[in-house]
Amino acid sequence: MLDKFQLDGKAAIVTGAGRGLGAAIAIGLAQAGADVVISARTTADLENVAAGIEAAGRRAVQVPLDLSKDDPAGLVGTAMQELGRVDIVVNNVGGAMPKPFLDTSVADLESAFSFNVGTTHALTVAAVPEILKNADGGSIINVSSAIGRLAGRGFLAYGTSKAAVAHYTRLAAADLSPRIRVNAIAPGAVLTSALSYVAADDEMRGAIEGQTPLRRLGDPDEVAGTAVFLASPAGAYLTGKVIEVDGGIGAPNFELPLPDL
Repeated sequence: MLDKFQLDGKAAIVTGAGRGLGAAIAIGLAQAGADVVISARTTADLENVAAGIEAAGRRAVQVPLDLSKDDPAGLVGTAMQELGRVDIVVNNVGGAMPKPFLDTSVADLESAFSFNVGTTHALTVAAVPEILKNADGGSIINVSSAIGRLAGRGFLAYGTSKAAVAHYTRLAAADLSPRIRVNAIAPGAVLTSALSYVAADDEMRGAIEGQTPLRRLGDPDEVAGTAVFLASPAGAYLTGKVIEVDGGIGAPNFELPLPDL
């Protein structure tokens, strides 16, 4: 059974791979046997992650890009040139700054959709022709968010766009079946640098952990393990699914300290 989780001979692309979930996923895929093209804005971050990939005995290809501005399609050409194939794409990059409702403009929504949904689609469209060259197809993994399903103050643009990523996943899975599987991961409160302000605030951290059935924040490696499963033969009968790696939360998980209307 453990052999089904191996990715030997596979090539992956991971965006937003400089730190946090993207870094953990990239290293996790390498530990399972894949070579990985990693993209992020900061070269120093990429070098650190590349060292982790190489420590697993796999090849890392670093591509510094700011995908809030740059076209991700070139990552596919890099993968083909350097690794000779594309089997796995992890659309991890994304984000949007929280704002009160009345301060959230149409431009904020457009920016969130462009970064979270548009970038996902651009890389996926570029990768599909190359993935289809593989006899066994491949796997697309999108990173949504628990806030795409739950309600929390201040997350209108981010949460709405991440909900769109989740449904994009279902629709893309229908279009690309049976050769390419498309799934998503919806993390909850995972202890990355982006959530460091929560970890540093005992009251806020306690409130989140109190509403999480497992009573703790998640670890990036727990999300990475789900990505390895979805990318590997062990997940071969899953497509169009959004896997909630969130400690069991089923209600609004926390509120930012935003003013009331």
